[in-house]
Amino acid sequence: MRNLKCLIGFCGVLMFSTVITACSPKTDSDREAGFPELTKYVDPYIGTGFHGHVFLGANVPFGAVQLGPTNITQGWDWCSGYHYSDSTLIGFAHTHLSGTGIGDLGDILFMPVSGDYKVSLGSPEKPEEGYIAFYNHDDETVKPGYYAVQIDRYQVKAEMTSTQRTGFHQYTYQAQGDAHILVNLDRGTGWDAPVEGNLRLVNDTLVTGYRLSKGWAKDQRIYFAAVFSQPVKSVKLYDGLTEKEGHELSAVRLMADLDFGQLTDGQIRVKVGISPVSSENALENLQHEIAHWDFEQVVADADAQWNNELAKVIVSSADPEVLTKFYTALYHTFIAPSVFQDVNGDYRGSDGQVHNDKSFVNYTTLSLWDTYRAAHPMFTLVQPERVNDLVNTMLNIFDQQGELPVWHLMGNETYCMVGYSAVPVIVDAYRKGFKGFDAERAYHAVKTTAMGDGRGINYVKELGYIPAGTDVESVAKGLEYAVSDASIALMAKDLGKEDDFQYFELRGKNYRNYFDASVGFMRGRIGQNEWRTPFDPFVSRHRDDDFCEGNSWQYTWLVPQDVNGLVDMLGGREKTLEKLDEFFSAEGDMGEHASNDITGLIGQYAHGNEPSHHIAYFYTLLDEPAKTADLIRKIMTEFYTTAPEGLIGNEDVGQMSAWYVLSAMGFYQVHPANGEFVFGSPVLDEAVINLPEGKTFTIKALNNSQENKYIKSKTLNGKAYTKNFIAYSDLMDGGELTLEMTSERP
Repeated sequence: MRNLKCLIGFCGVLMFSTVITACSPKTDSDREAGFPELTKYVDPYIGTGFHGHVFLGANVPFGAVQLGPTNITQGWDWCSGYHYSDSTLIGFAHTHLSGTGIGDLGDILFMPVSGDYKVSLGSPEKPEEGYIAFYNHDDETVKPGYYAVQIDRYQVKAEMTSTQRTGFHQYTYQAQGDAHILVNLDRGTGWDAPVEGNLRLVNDTLVTGYRLSKGWAKDQRIYFAAVFSQPVKSVKLYDGLTEKEGHELSAVRLMADLDFGQLTDGQIRVKVGISPVSSENALENLQHEIAHWDFEQVVADADAQWNNELAKVIVSSADPEVLTKFYTALYHTFIAPSVFQDVNGDYRGSDGQVHNDKSFVNYTTLSLWDTYRAAHPMFTLVQPERVNDLVNTMLNIFDQQGELPVWHLMGNETYCMVGYSAVPVIVDAYRKGFKGFDAERAYHAVKTTAMGDGRGINYVKELGYIPAGTDVESVAKGLEYAVSDASIALMAKDLGKEDDFQYFELRGKNYRNYFDASVGFMRGRIGQNEWRTPFDPFVSRHRDDDFCEGNSWQYTWLVPQDVNGLVDMLGGREKTLEKLDEFFSAEGDMGEHASNDITGLIGQYAHGNEPSHHIAYFYTLLDEPAKTADLIRKIMTEFYTTAPEGLIGNEDVGQMSAWYVLSAMGFYQVHPANGEFVFGSPVLDEAVINLPEGKTFTIKALNNSQENKYIKSKTLNGKAYTKNFIAYSDLMDGGELTLEMTSERP
């Protein structure tokens, strides 16, 4: 960790984007001054294997562009368009998802080619029937903000980097003959189908167009403008395999072959701006963000932006693998949500209309069922300058569609997953003191969403539970609603709305209506005294029963908002501890239709899926912190590695990595809206969180090691500290928390 601690005091705390230019490490003297090169600890391959589904390519933090390679393979493990096991290449797309369990995007594919090829994909078995190429990982270079690969079939080295809204390609052709670039507006990921594409050769260095598609996002619209460093000699436009005349074409299955002839220097650079609104805006984005042709400068700027963001937390560890895991996890959490707004303030709303608002930054890719648990609480610590914009994004979505987002993608509501999980995110931000949004407007949005009628909410209002059989995933929905309703109660109380507080506090306890005391589990309820049969707490029928990507064992613990109430319901502390012990050791058949997301098992605990993420911390809340420590260390060691298969389940837009970031520092926010971070077992020797106003909060773990994983004592700013959690307000005040670690179980 040489020079890393020198960041504090260097160029302030590097907290706000306005600091990026002044603090970018562009010279050797800057590096000698102590600017931390944290990107060297990031391994973007982690999570590209197994079920990680992470994005691999060139992007900047929270950028609209995710520019990277796309495999031809279509399958669940290719949700991001790329999987480490693959070796096929059909181009470089400008948008990708990261870590999702459903695929989409993969828009606007560029592919440099030369020599013999056909303007169709071909196949791995018959590549000569198309333009598909192959690569191996030895020919790839991957790091934050930069991707390169050698394409042997065409003897081209393809390099790429990006800004927020613009992808920058550099193709070096090493073979003699004409240089071509294919533009594929037909192909996205396996879930995405083209509706209409348009491409126009405006002049010999400018191509514009758009791609409309239907997939997870039912009405996705992306516009682009591409500027070339070399003149286009000729263009061929194709509708499917049929060549069309002219310099402009609109078609469903549109491809273009741009011929640059023989190059004098063998190199073509391409800047591709994107926009959700228009090609004109895409060109303006491009011109605003990259007004030159210095590819290496953009690579350096992207690296500087990543270092700036990663420097929100400066950590040390005697184990280099821990550093790689930590900073790669932090990198993953900063890929999305993604900016969904042009430099002029335009964005496409969920009402399908174009809105202009420069008062905030609009975002997309809101995987809220996943990220409300750890990613958003983490953002309040390490991305506080973005929290108000994220909340305002959700409030504007509410205005446009009449309810808060469930899973929002590219201006579309997908209604994916269960619950209304924007609610605890907004309440958490309000209760932590964020002032960049109107509190009454926010409360109106969370209350109105919770008082709707769809997705089983009508039954919640009438009965206090969703009857099994009236809708799929009834228990999962009901338990998630109760988590959010308890959050609304807290906000109502803070705002002095006593009647609402009483009402939503009661709804926050609706989890009790799904608990069958005769079997000791949450269970589908048909009526007042009738339960769904047959019942097996181990069985999971993916999207076809009362649970969502889980079983009753896992969902019985989905009560982070009322741990004391859960303990009482289970028969007291001792019985709850016994059941927790059984939970972490029980083995059983989940059935042939169990969700693929149920991975990373410790007994029935499934770290590969979000409903389990808080449960290990229950032991600390029940005064058994050693058991929490044992589990947290096991999870961080075995389920997070530095291999491509290093994530035990889907990244889920940052949630899996956010769990690691918080847990590695030593705590986790169990209740999504009470601001209390419960202690676990830090794997880092020290973590310095750089806060606004020049403040820092330091967590020191003294005598930390694999054996010394238990917290013996705590001091906060030099005074003994005995609570089993630390409040958000204490963290943001700045200071120092010292944890003395020991091998002796407390």
